[in-house]
Amino acid sequence: MKPWGGRFKGKTDPLLERFSASIDFDWALYKYDIAGSKAHAEMLEKIGILTATEKRKIVGALNEIQKEIEAGTFTFLHALEDIHMHIEARLIEKIGDAGKKLHTGRSRNDQVSLDMRLFLKEELGNIDSKLLEVLRSLVQKAEKEKKVIMPGYTHLQRAQAVPFSHYLMAYYQMFKRDRMRLEEALSRLDILPLGSGALAGSTIPLDREFVRKKLGFAGVSENSMDTVADRDFVLDSLYAAAVIMMHLSRFSEDLILFATEEFSFISLPDELCTGSSLMPHKKNPDALELIRGKASRVVGDLFSMFSLLKGLPLTYNRDLQEDKEPLFHAVRTVKDALSIMELCIKGMTLKKEQMQKASTISFMPAVEMAEYLTLKGMPFREAHEITGKIVRECEGKKKLLGDLSIKELKKHSTLFENDVFEYIDVNNALTKRKTKGAASFKEAVRQIDAEKIYLNL
Repeated sequence: MKPWGGRFKGKTDPLLERFSASIDFDWALYKYDIAGSKAHAEMLEKIGILTATEKRKIVGALNEIQKEIEAGTFTFLHALEDIHMHIEARLIEKIGDAGKKLHTGRSRNDQVSLDMRLFLKEELGNIDSKLLEVLRSLVQKAEKEKKVIMPGYTHLQRAQAVPFSHYLMAYYQMFKRDRMRLEEALSRLDILPLGSGALAGSTIPLDREFVRKKLGFAGVSENSMDTVADRDFVLDSLYAAAVIMMHLSRFSEDLILFATEEFSFISLPDELCTGSSLMPHKKNPDALELIRGKASRVVGDLFSMFSLLKGLPLTYNRDLQEDKEPLFHAVRTVKDALSIMELCIKGMTLKKEQMQKASTISFMPAVEMAEYLTLKGMPFREAHEITGKIVRECEGKKKLLGDLSIKELKKHSTLFENDVFEYIDVNNALTKRKTKGAASFKEAVRQIDAEKIYLNL
């Protein structure tokens, strides 16, 4: 019999049972549902609803049910809709009337919110641990390759030479901010919803503070109507996941480009690449392409949740059942993508000579040439214009800036002296940059050293 069956004469249509069932995916919440039920049972004993014997029977049976699920012997049925009803039905089957008392003072509305919060407290922590490993990999690779030079790009055009370590630390900062977003999401979801009931709480004197302490929540929800309707914590988690995937996708795109023959800056680890069924020479960056592709699905998970919530009246509506699939998918995808990126960072090798060549055989020192003139007293806008004309002249003569003679440079400005050639040398530029956070060797080392402290390396 359905737990709400007393109100109805007829049976639920089998089509509706199948259509409304969420057990195909929310079974994954079983251990959180059981943990919440144990804490609830202990509280019910404390306030006199359960006897000590009844509580022991309930807790013992819940432990057995968890073992059955984990062993794969538990039977799931669409007729029982969700994980909460499955566990309750099996509990009653095992211990009879004592099991019927467990649902006192609670509703599936506050129960599912509890389960999802417990799930996210664990899973956001797991994502954070994987982010931490990516951060460690980036710092270790940056420290190992701290003298390597590469072109930095704007508009995908060579802009200024930078240390490769500085490039890696740019993504480090992105992923470090992602940890902050996870921490913020965790702080907002760390609220006990149980005790809110269906929407209005209970006339039974439930000890919510007792349950809070048992389950390790930081606080207790303040408004029962808001509590059962709230899925902001799911949105927060999906947003954090979507931003992580966006950062991983951008990094993947860079590495895919850098691994092409056209760039030839890096070689990706064989274990993260595949070949072609037709072309024997191919080494395709499939793992990174899949991260890039799966990022779109996680962004879709976030938008599906926004769409789900935007038109819902207070309080609980069955629409909210649809929150789990996008959340579970996003969590699973982010964890896998972070693990793959960690392997990629550790396993990729640099083609340092090609990176150095790309950094020196270019007009990127034009910025330093303009700054050279500025330090000699010329207004920057004038220095910019003169340097641009010199670049145009070099293009016509098929020369680089350093190939021009001092006589040719003085035609553009008498401020040029022989020291300009040292000033625009790419390697020297990376030692001369003065600003904090700049793409210089000194700043790269400072950042690496600071973050090693943060990471306990």
